[in-house]
Amino acid sequence: MFAVLVLVLIFLIAIMALAFSVRVIKQYEKGLVIRLGRYDHTVDAGLVFLVPFIDSLIRVDMREALINVLPQQVITADNVVVTVDAVIYYKVVDPVKAEFEIQNFNFAATTLAQTNLRNLIGDKQLDETLTARDVINTSLREVLDEATNPWGVKVTKVELQKIDPPQDITNAMSKQMKAEREKRANILEAQGLRESAILKAEGEAQARLLRADAEAKSIELVAQAAEKNFTERAKELRRFDVVEKVLAGNSTKFIIPSGADIINVLGLDAENSAPQMVPVRSRKVVEPPENQN
Repeated sequence: MFAVLVLVLIFLIAIMALAFSVRVIKQYEKGLVIRLGRYDHTVDAGLVFLVPFIDSLIRVDMREALINVLPQQVITADNVVVTVDAVIYYKVVDPVKAEFEIQNFNFAATTLAQTNLRNLIGDKQLDETLTARDVINTSLREVLDEATNPWGVKVTKVELQKIDPPQDITNAMSKQMKAEREKRANILEAQGLRESAILKAEGEAQARLLRADAEAKSIELVAQAAEKNFTERAKELRRFDVVEKVLAGNSTKFIIPSGADIINVLGLDAENSAPQMVPVRSRKVVEPPENQN
């Protein structure tokens, strides 16, 4: 009976030892095996067997994590008090150093970030601080990454969440931005009016040129029509004047062939082929008076 109790006790102890010796490491974790209070080795994700009552296991999360840096008041180079806070993104790259080289990484990183924020912003003017977020983020990340490297931690990103100046400074900046916007609006309006006037003047000049071209073409067409329609009649009128001067005499009669051009000029009937006799107006000749002596 006693032997049975001993066997049962041994079996229960074995079950308890097996339960304490078996551990499961998750995918995003690393396991640090501590044997008799001293680091022994690192185990990866999966099922891990420990020596009962001798080994212990420390789990280290290898995922990227973040730390919120609480808001703090910082004085800029131009003596303006601003409220600044930030977010730090970090990742453990060496679980052994992260566990044994630093006691409280979150507190250490937060304190280090606040100190360097005061240094970085204290060297800049307010306007530069508000517009140089990327520069401050990069500088702070480099400082934190260098400081946390012995701790087995990689600082991947640092972001300033807000930089809040005092309310009176904010109101002054708002008025300044409003004035700048109004100034830009007035400049754009003036440029628009100027361009509109230039385009209008160019359009009027182009219209005048088109009208001048149209008038020149119209005059040219009128001149061509006049030359075409009136030149021949002008020549006939000129011949008629010459004939009138030539035929003017003392009851002189001329015989004109029926086919002559002068018939058309004089408006005579050219239906008969016989020659026509054209009476010519007689001109009275005044003789000079005789000498009385």
